[in-house]
Amino acid sequence: MTQILLVEDNELNADMLMRRLKKRGYEVHLATDGEQAADMTAALLPKLVLMDISLPLIDGCEATRRIRANPSTAAVPIIALTAHALPYERTRALQAGCDDYDTKPIELDRLLGKMTAMLAKK
Repeated sequence: MTQILLVEDNELNADMLMRRLKKRGYEVHLATDGEQAADMTAALLPKLVLMDISLPLIDGCEATRRIRANPSTAAVPIIALTAHALPYERTRALQAGCDDYDTKPIELDRLLGKMTAMLAKK
């Protein structure tokens, strides 16, 4: 089972996406803020991180920078998830070190396609 880390502070969004991903065979762990995301990535070494950008404590971009700065987690693929669809937000997430970007509300087939492609590269 492929282990992924979902970083999402909205309880309803997290529950919905976790259930849908688990149905498709993923082992899903949840972090609800940016600090927890960086810590859990180091502890779990997941195959993929789905990173919300708007998070408490530190945002998803800063959490991504911390993940990239840690040699043990630097290569973990990260897909940014955000409700902000402006080109600036995409650029900001990619510059922080995210490998890909997807918008909310989540279109599951599109996200699964990105996840499959990202996991195949690893």
